[in-house]
Amino acid sequence: MKILVLGATGATGLLIVRDALAAGHSVVALVRSKEKALAVGLSGIDLVEGDARDEAALTRAIAGSDAVISSLGTAMSPFREVTLLSTATRALVRVMEAQKVRRLVCITGLGAGDSRGHGGFFFDRVFLPLLLRKVYDDKNRQEDAIRASTLDWTIVRPTVLNDKPANGHVRALTDLTTVHGGSIARADVAEFVVQQLTTEAWLRQAPLITW
Repeated sequence: MKILVLGATGATGLLIVRDALAAGHSVVALVRSKEKALAVGLSGIDLVEGDARDEAALTRAIAGSDAVISSLGTAMSPFREVTLLSTATRALVRVMEAQKVRRLVCITGLGAGDSRGHGGFFFDRVFLPLLLRKVYDDKNRQEDAIRASTLDWTIVRPTVLNDKPANGHVRALTDLTTVHGGSIARADVAEFVVQQLTTEAWLRQAPLITW
């Protein structure tokens, strides 16, 4: 498959590109700067410069693609409003629908949508409300835009990310009754996300993934 990756220069995005190439896919990344993308190790793929919120840039980047992976992220923002994720995702949905590219796999996170309240005491009572509330408000808008689309989507909600080696034992859950926090390696998230390109196991669902 030919895959467009958004957020490819991030820590998880780099691993997604690596795993997609290893699985035999060809990869295009929409990046703000080709120079910076090469500096962080993005090689062996097609790079298109542009802003992920710009429909013209998205249209250039998505040409000929079979699917899109979005691993867009944004920094903590305790005071300023966050709109990047939802604005880019709404633009992406419009472009995908116009170009008839149906498969979208998008990473959000534990705390988005109905996974809120399952992060454990510190995450739910301190970290999210004080440091991440505005980010997660935008993640919720991002998820709403995806759910309202006609696309074949999967939303992936990882627990707290770490940089440990992959262990290959990922639990994917939509019943969160017993979930109260957790963590997972970025490498396992990347592998799970790439796997979703060729399976319908979680089609139009939002699994939380954790160790």
